[in-house]
Amino acid sequence: MKLFHQLLVAPAALGLLAPVAANATELNINGVSDYAATGEQVTSITQFSDVYPTDWAYQALSNLIERYGCVAGYPNGTYRGNRAMTRFEAAALLNACLDRVTEVTDELKRLMKEFEKELAILKGRVDGLEARVGELEATQFSTTTKLTGKATFVIGALGFGGSNREVVKQSQAEEGATTFNYDLLINLDTSFSGKDLFRTTLRSGNFSQSGFGDNNSQRQLEVAFQENDCGVLNCSNSLSVDRLFYQFPLGEFVTATIGGRVRQDDMLAMWPSVYPSSSVLDFFTRAGAPGAYSLNLGSGAGLWYERNGVSLSVNYIAANGYASDPSAWGLDMGGLGTRYSNATGTVQLGYAADQWGAAVAYTYRTPFNFGQVEGGSGTPIASFIPSAALSTNSVALSAYWQPDQNHWIPSISLGWGINKSNGNSADGFAPGELGSKNSLGNQVLSRYETNAISQSWSVGLQWLDVLMKGNALGMGVGQTTFVSSGLELPATDGNFAWEWWYRFQITDHMSVTPAFFYLSRPYGALSGKNSSSYANTFNNFAGLVKTSFRF
Repeated sequence: MKLFHQLLVAPAALGLLAPVAANATELNINGVSDYAATGEQVTSITQFSDVYPTDWAYQALSNLIERYGCVAGYPNGTYRGNRAMTRFEAAALLNACLDRVTEVTDELKRLMKEFEKELAILKGRVDGLEARVGELEATQFSTTTKLTGKATFVIGALGFGGSNREVVKQSQAEEGATTFNYDLLINLDTSFSGKDLFRTTLRSGNFSQSGFGDNNSQRQLEVAFQENDCGVLNCSNSLSVDRLFYQFPLGEFVTATIGGRVRQDDMLAMWPSVYPSSSVLDFFTRAGAPGAYSLNLGSGAGLWYERNGVSLSVNYIAANGYASDPSAWGLDMGGLGTRYSNATGTVQLGYAADQWGAAVAYTYRTPFNFGQVEGGSGTPIASFIPSAALSTNSVALSAYWQPDQNHWIPSISLGWGINKSNGNSADGFAPGELGSKNSLGNQVLSRYETNAISQSWSVGLQWLDVLMKGNALGMGVGQTTFVSSGLELPATDGNFAWEWWYRFQITDHMSVTPAFFYLSRPYGALSGKNSSSYANTFNNFAGLVKTSFRF
């Protein structure tokens, strides 16, 4: 455009661009002509010999040149940034930018014409998405809560072997049938500030009467699925509250947790194992030390401090903290801080880096745990001792390492635990039948000799992306909690456990895991049925297929 035309394009804008108008006597007509007549737009700020990176408007001028291409200089390669601008020069600069806008607008019109059909389709899709978003917003149950869930199907059967044929035959008859069980877990996670967590977990299943559940006579066969505290009751298919706790920060490095149904590991800043908690045997989910990592579940509270990988966690849980009757033989024995609260207090010091972590933990247990702490992770005698002792002190050393890339080297999780039970409870009692096949349990513990030491250890290996990306292979080996000293047992109480599994990741939300496990002496020192059969052997093995659905 000619200069005359340029002056007609935006007269209203000129007053804004030049707050101090130049008088006619001050105009440098030749300079204006030179500026407006520059034939080429500069393409880089480096073409100006008098503009430097230290200039305060350097970045703005660079953007105008390189992004919009609407800055021209003088024929001698200068910009003269410190020189006062005349209204004519402002008009020339504005016109150059308007020319670029006009070119862009014309190009956009051409493109819109060319892709008219595609744009119409996209507009329709956007309108449809807006309608669906509006519908979801109108029908959502909460703006602060996220729902996630997991359903697990397990099909499998237990097998038994050894020289004690009578016990093998009886076990096979009582627990050898093939079963199909399920476990359903639903998490409702709510946040009120974006930094806190209010968790409600609902859970149901039908493992309580299965050989894979926690209500069978062998105890340590508990598979890591359904959690409940039904004891000998049949809780199959009952939906219950499995977790209910609130977690919130106290400053930058401290987190507090309080809940009516909270588990020990919910209140630990780190977990010292990378072996998956959804393996097979419950024992391998406890970092090698079921005594210290009891996974006690009940009323509790805790704090943890975490900074630069170092953490310190402290918590207290009373499994019977909801009950008001503190008597030893009341139906609801319990209360907070009583000797019948079935309580644990835990302190853990840990460190977690990118590829490895380690922790030492100490747990104090009150008497009358009734096997809940060891649960499915110890021999019958080792599981019973904490219920008859005045107190039990447990220490754990656990660590893990994982490679930075998935290849033939597996992740390794190691753990060892030791427990010391002290004194006899004032309300000491014989354990009763430790299973119909182990009647000599009464004779072994009837003297209430509860000053005993028990131990456990485990090693867990996991290979990721085996055969196909997303699949995983795992193996666990160790000794479930066994009495190592303090009791005059007729035989060694040790029991070795192995598990092998391979997970096929079908989709992001579905996996199928065939698995096997073997227990060398599930009854420990009570592997025989009577005094003449302690030398006999008895073992247990099983195969199962686990299918998991996440939603």
